[in-house]
Amino acid sequence: MICDLGQESFQQAHTPVYEGLQSDSKKPLYTWCKNSLTLLSAVLSLVSVKARYGWSDKSFSSLLEVVHNLLPEDNKLPKTYYKAKKILCLMGMDYQKIHACPNDCILYRHEFQEMSECPICGTLRYKVKDEEENSYDENSNKGPLVKVLWYLPIIPRFKRLFTNEDDAKDLTWHANGRIYDGIVRHSADCSQWKKIDGLYLDFEKEPRNLRLGLASDGMNPYGTLST
Repeated sequence: MICDLGQESFQQAHTPVYEGLQSDSKKPLYTWCKNSLTLLSAVLSLVSVKARYGWSDKSFSSLLEVVHNLLPEDNKLPKTYYKAKKILCLMGMDYQKIHACPNDCILYRHEFQEMSECPICGTLRYKVKDEEENSYDENSNKGPLVKVLWYLPIIPRFKRLFTNEDDAKDLTWHANGRIYDGIVRHSADCSQWKKIDGLYLDFEKEPRNLRLGLASDGMNPYGTLST
């Protein structure tokens, strides 16, 4: 992973990120650590197990504290999940939290940004803590949001795909490495692909254009919200 991020283009664009990861990847978990275990590899391993088995943040923090106390006194292992995330957040991608109507009528953005209830179904944007106090001052007693959409911007993820030189070559293979002999060898040789190229000429001329195949197999967002 560090090798992939070590590409010159990524280092130039994200110098602090790379330097931080590089430092944590070489920092021993504790003095005289014999098995080449580093701070970054230890945290990654533990967080991976947390995600795999759906542990809550609170239980994971408790585990970190116990493991920290079992290791030698000078160990660098964080005691809370919050501190562990600060080590790993350098590798993370941006995301946005957008308030949403619980009935999926609207997103509270643009012209709906300041509204406190859905203009279509009338459902409240926030859970009300105390109806009597809320009737006196609508904004003073807002409870938690009823529903939030987690939006993952796609453009930063496309850029991350191209930060690795080998991956970038694979991503542009359909334009630079494909054999043009009239035989269907790849999806790029098919009529559907050519139809898209014919409809969007600027897109077709750009060798870095990407075609996405989406699948939801095994995806269960509602079962992992707490993690």
